[in-house]
Amino acid sequence: MRAKLLLEDGTRLTGVSFGAEKKSLGEVVFHTGMTGYQEILTNPSFCGQIVTLTNPLIGNCGINRKDAESQGSFIHGLVVREFASVPSHWRSEKSLERWLKEYDIPGIAGVDTRMLTRKIRMEGSMKGIISTQDTSWEELEERLGVPLREDLVSIVSSRSIHTSPNYGKRVVLMDFGAKYGLQRDLAKRGCEVVVVPWNTSAEKIHRLDPDGILLSNGPGDPKNVPEGIQTIQKLLGHYPLFGIGLGHQLLALACGGDTQKMRFGHWGSNHPVKDLGTGQIYMTPQHHSYTVREESLQNTRLEITHIALNDGTCEGLSHREFPAFSVQYHPEAAPGPWDSGHLFDQFMDLMESFAQKEGMSHA
Repeated sequence: MRAKLLLEDGTRLTGVSFGAEKKSLGEVVFHTGMTGYQEILTNPSFCGQIVTLTNPLIGNCGINRKDAESQGSFIHGLVVREFASVPSHWRSEKSLERWLKEYDIPGIAGVDTRMLTRKIRMEGSMKGIISTQDTSWEELEERLGVPLREDLVSIVSSRSIHTSPNYGKRVVLMDFGAKYGLQRDLAKRGCEVVVVPWNTSAEKIHRLDPDGILLSNGPGDPKNVPEGIQTIQKLLGHYPLFGIGLGHQLLALACGGDTQKMRFGHWGSNHPVKDLGTGQIYMTPQHHSYTVREESLQNTRLEITHIALNDGTCEGLSHREFPAFSVQYHPEAAPGPWDSGHLFDQFMDLMESFAQKEGMSHA
């Protein structure tokens, strides 16, 4: 069956249908990673988006349970040049097409993804609608006028508090759309991880008696999460805080900074980032459409610690007074380079030094 993709600038693309048979609206973005398509498709940060994968062949490794970064997928469509209907990999448990059908996600193959990626880079991310049904272009144009949903964090966050027991530091993970990789890296360091929903109050978090707070990644505009911003403001100074992705943006807003939509965002596994303190360059995985405005930080107590070498945008922050820092990229990788895993060790050291300082003050 033929499939269609209509962009808000009027671009019409046709291809081969695979996955679920439906119409789906979303923001069309591209991802440049050469590997790790399952981790990309299960990353909650892609909620509400029609994802274009620039690697020309997708699906050849199939799908398996161990590579998932969440319970399912929240994307609204998948665009590829070519998909492998029959996977060939020793870990594969099902085909990509079967998996897409299970999660009701439409796909379109046979698209010139290079052209589509160049268009997004030149004109910016844009709304689009994908159809794997027998739908006219006129009907798609009408559906394209429907506004995109803004409260994406409420879709992907945990519904209740749950704990992964361990014997080390207790870390409260504020779930704005957290990848499993965050819990894995904390568990490797012996942490007890208490996952709480995105709108959990500061008072409830206080009662959990954490050693530190991790502000997770997540989808969409950080300004659509005012409850999270207010909670972070109440937690600052009481516990060590580490923000990742959306958590980085929320920390900036909580401290008086500002964020803005990027032209086409950072979507890939090899974005170079410079540590301003050491001068070292790291290759990082990134999945975000918004960035912290550098000029908005002048009257805050935040300082920029990392920048993106491609466009100079803010990639890391540190609080001058309180034990809090953040990065825009993903140190847990999955997929992507493992260059920045040491940031979890930095968080562990911050929790230990804060505990010692608190113990001395009480003594």
